[in-house]
Amino acid sequence: MTKQPGRVPAAESDEPVVDPAIPSGRSMPAPGAAALALLALGWLAAMLWSTREAIASSAAGVTAISLSAFALPGVISAALVAGAAVALAFGNLLFRRYGDGVTLRFVGAIGAGMVVGLAAALAINLTYFDTSTTNVIAGTTAAAAIIGGAVAGARTAPAVGAVTAAALGTLVFVVAFSRARDPLFDLFGAGDSQESLVNAAKWVSRTESLVAGVLAGLLAFGYLSWARRRAVRRDPDAPALRWPAYLLAGAGPGLLLLLAEVIIRIGGRSLLDLAGALSEADAVAQTSLGTSRVDNGIWVLFVGALTALIAFGRTLGPARSDDEPVAADDSPAPDTDHQPDPADADPAEADRAR
Repeated sequence: MTKQPGRVPAAESDEPVVDPAIPSGRSMPAPGAAALALLALGWLAAMLWSTREAIASSAAGVTAISLSAFALPGVISAALVAGAAVALAFGNLLFRRYGDGVTLRFVGAIGAGMVVGLAAALAINLTYFDTSTTNVIAGTTAAAAIIGGAVAGARTAPAVGAVTAAALGTLVFVVAFSRARDPLFDLFGAGDSQESLVNAAKWVSRTESLVAGVLAGLLAFGYLSWARRRAVRRDPDAPALRWPAYLLAGAGPGLLLLLAEVIIRIGGRSLLDLAGALSEADAVAQTSLGTSRVDNGIWVLFVGALTALIAFGRTLGPARSDDEPVAADDSPAPDTDHQPDPADADPAEADRAR
């Protein structure tokens, strides 16, 4: 076959194929947001159901008020994470359809959080007993979900997804850790005296916060690493997240716990005051639990941030110093200085060669 003039033979391109469903831009969607939203909604439903069962199993009156106050932090934290997860999934849909619009993403995130909050409040009002605490729980839960949706409206979706996934894992761990409290109390020397019980409780709480912080940091780092690998497969020119994103993702679960505490103390203040007014012991218990939640959030914040940053640092290679010489080619260069001049060659040899 002859080559036609002006025709260039077709060559296969070595460039990877970019997913056409994802618009080109600086930001990328959060991977696994739909599954994360389903898990967060399931956790919120479990918290609402367990709170309802605890209140329903108690006698009406002071016991229901006390149990509602004890269960409120778990419900608010779950609503905050669920609102963020659903808003993140909805933001991915908007990103794929309309591109990277900051205003549209933020408005859609708030709307998604509002839907979660209103659905949770409606479920509480329909399934809980009609008590003085029902409206407080419903309103505070709705507010937490809306605030969680607003948090998910941030531009860096993978970092928000890492915070949400790590926060959900931390909440599940805290509930699962309750089964290990009794053995740890014995391990830390809890006895019959009040002082030994207080010291053991302090060490158990610190152990829980430390392990939860390490878990939060590892989950955040793992999610961002997974998001980075997916982004590179789709678009090799996708920008890589720098260390501040990993630092924020590791600290995010602790920040969400502290944010949940602020929501509890503002939206659920009437319920907490009502529970604290039942008796002096209840007042001391509510104060102690509030302080413990704040301490736990601070521990998770700093330990999670440090863990994620250390994990990210271990993935970095050693930096090359400016004074380090560049490796040269080991193959010997042709020596042009000692090549014989044709004019100096033996005439007889030259004639024989001709």
